Amino acid sequence: MKRRDFIKIIGGTLIFPSLELTKLNAQGLTFSYELSSHEARYYKKLPERRVQCLLCPRECIVGDKERGYCGVRENRGGKYVTLVYGRPVTVALDPIEKKPLFHFLPGKQAFSIATAGCNVNCKFCQNWQISQVRPEQVRSLNLPPEATARLAYRYHAPIIAYTYTEPIVFAEYMLDTAREASRRGIRNVIVTGAHVLPEPWKDIVSAMDGIKIDLKAFTEEFYQRIVRGHLKPVLDAIVAAAKSGKWLEIVYLVIPTLNDNLDNIRKMSRWLVREVGRDVPVHFSRFFPMYMLKNLPATPVKTLESAREVAMSEGLKFVYVGNIPGHPGESTYCPRCGKTIIKRVGYEIKEIHIKNGKCEYCGEPIPGVWS
Repeated sequence: MKRRDFIKIIGGTLIFPSLELTKLNAQGLTFSYELSSHEARYYKKLPERRVQCLLCPRECIVGDKERGYCGVRENRGGKYVTLVYGRPVTVALDPIEKKPLFHFLPGKQAFSIATAGCNVNCKFCQNWQISQVRPEQVRSLNLPPEATARLAYRYHAPIIAYTYTEPIVFAEYMLDTAREASRRGIRNVIVTGAHVLPEPWKDIVSAMDGIKIDLKAFTEEFYQRIVRGHLKPVLDAIVAAAKSGKWLEIVYLVIPTLNDNLDNIRKMSRWLVREVGRDVPVHFSRFFPMYMLKNLPATPVKTLESAREVAMSEGLKFVYVGNIPGHPGESTYCPRCGKTIIKRVGYEIKEIHIKNGKCEYCGEPIPGVWS
C-alpha cells in the first residue's frame, strides 16, 4: 500500500506516520470494507420482523433488510444491528482545543475517533465525506473497544474524543470504548449535535467526562431546512447534560444570512443563562463555504465579534470566537479581574494562569476541568 493511500484511509493527523502496514497488522489493525453485525442497544421489535429504532428523535421504523436514516443500522430478520461497531474510519491525535473544548485539560492531546454515518444532514458539514456516506463506501480499521483504549493509552493520550461525524450513531461502540478507557484512567469526551432521545443520552452522558454540543441555530425552521432535524431534542439534551454535572461547552457556527440574526443569538444567550448557567463556555465559530453551502461567504469577523458582545451582555461569562487564529476572543479572561488567564493562538496554548482551578491573579474560581 502506498503512503498516500494510507493517509486517505485514516484522514486527519496520523498517529502512525512511521509504521508500515505489516507492523499495523502485527498489532491486530487491519483495513477493510467489512461491516459489523453487533446488535444495537436502543430499539424494539415490531410485528412482521420490523424494528423501531429508539436512539434518535427520528425513531425510524425499519423493515427487514432495510436501514434507518443514518445508514449505519440495519434490520436483519428482526434483529437490529450496528454496522460500524469497532469500525472507525478516522483515528487521529488532536489538541483538545480543536474540538473545541477550552475549559477541559487545556493543552492536552485527544485520541480522536469516528465511524461513518450521521443522523442529520447539515448542508454545511465539514466532514461530509465520512458523515454522509454508507459505511461500505469507506475503508475502516478493525478496532474494537478494548484495542481502541489500549492504543490511546500507548500513545499517552489522556483523553479519547468521539468526534468528526456524529457519535450518537455509533453509541454502542462509544459506550464500550469509554468503559475500557476509564479503566485505564483515560477521560472521555463527546463532540455531538445531540439529536438524540433521552434514554440513550442519559447513558452517554454518564459515560463522558466532557461534552461539547453543536447548537446549530435557535430556530426550528433552520433545523428543519438546513440540518434536517429538530431543535427541541437538542435543547432538551443540553439541559440534561447541564443537570448531570458533567463538563459542558456549546458551539454555535455562525452562517451568514442563515443563523446570524443577533436577536435570535440574544434569545439563545438568555436561554442558556436561564437553563444552563452563566459559566457555560460558548464558542461562536466562523463558517467557511463547503459541502452544500459553497454559495455563501465566510462569516465576517465583525459578525462573530457582535455575537460575542451580545452573549456577554446577556450575562455569559466565557464567550469565544473560533476559526480566527490570533483573535483576542480565543483567549480566556478572568470574569473578576479581567486579566488573561489562558492565552491561545489557534489550537496552541501560549500562557496559562490558572492554579488549583483559580485565577492566579485574584483567586477567582474558574469553572472547568483543569487536572
